[in-house]
Amino acid sequence: MTTTHLSGTIIRPISGNYPAHRRLKPSSNSIFFIKQSRNRSLVNNRSCIRVSLVEQIPSKSSKVDVNRLVDFLYDDLPHLFDDQGIDRTAYDEQVKFLDPITKYDSISGYLFNIGMLKLVFSPKFQLHWVGQTGTYEITTRWTMEMTFSLLPWKPVLVFTGTSVMGVNPENGKFCSHVDYWDSIKNNEYFSTEALMDLIKQLRIYKTPDLETPKYQVLKRTATYEVRKYSPFVIVETQSDKLAGNTGFNDVAGYIFGKNSREEKIPMTTPVFTQAFDPEMSKMSIQIVLPSEKDINSLPDPNKENVSIRSVQGGYAAVLKFSGKPTEDIVREKEKLLRSSVLSDGLKPKDGCLLARYNDPGRTKSFMMRNEVLIWLEEFSLD
Repeated sequence: MTTTHLSGTIIRPISGNYPAHRRLKPSSNSIFFIKQSRNRSLVNNRSCIRVSLVEQIPSKSSKVDVNRLVDFLYDDLPHLFDDQGIDRTAYDEQVKFLDPITKYDSISGYLFNIGMLKLVFSPKFQLHWVGQTGTYEITTRWTMEMTFSLLPWKPVLVFTGTSVMGVNPENGKFCSHVDYWDSIKNNEYFSTEALMDLIKQLRIYKTPDLETPKYQVLKRTATYEVRKYSPFVIVETQSDKLAGNTGFNDVAGYIFGKNSREEKIPMTTPVFTQAFDPEMSKMSIQIVLPSEKDINSLPDPNKENVSIRSVQGGYAAVLKFSGKPTEDIVREKEKLLRSSVLSDGLKPKDGCLLARYNDPGRTKSFMMRNEVLIWLEEFSLD
């Protein structure tokens, strides 16, 4: 059983008693100017270009209720890729849409782009928050996962970022929509960096069709992802190396029936090895147990060196790589991940985990999916 990663509830801030609007009343169009500026800073002290969307002088007669539009987007954007779709009447007919690799100058072009993504990529969209960031400007933060089903290995492309949406003060409709990706520095159209970022995600990773711990990708940078893991249960025993297999037969034996009830438990993926301290002197090897299993109803291990415990989940920085995960490679990836996390102002916990998704005897090394994880003290989607 595979896990749907884009799951979760949109947490909506309290913004006052504004009525819900599923459809906006159409009104007359007017023309105003969209201006480029280069003064936008992204979180983590990285700067990128900004398309200013609403630097025009507001009309004295303008009565745009931006809070109502914020509420509207919370309701409307989750339908971006479903059968209902977004409400086109909320947009100017000549709305300017721009992301690092596509641009359109009309609502028809924007909707065509959405249709093409649905046809080719099977996208899933998760809206994290919506907020007013200017007099006539609203910013959203989101995660989008796209499965490219035309390739045999069906790669999943992940993009996270923000959308800055300008509001026409004359009619209260959205007149511009500009996307910024977290994974690149050059967000100007046409960005070759963005194209390479897309192509890079098409590489072959073979993930077995087994249950994995549930998580949600909150942010994807050029180096790593930040995920929010739901709690899960593991069976574990002591090991000696991050890339080693010491103890695997004991934890595998537990799920294969060597337990107090001789119960066979379905296999999951990945197999974790965890270092608990900076010196990596204390290690364990772990198998995740199926989510349908409650820790209080599981059979006891037959061996004293095998134990069961709950992992509370939380935020983790994750670096994915392929190939055979030797000890030297894993430690090198851990150093890269930790330095990247620290440079971005995040607070990593001590230790790390190696996640191995594949049976090395049945998977070619270039197709292996491996990940290094570091738990974070906290994380905020600013």
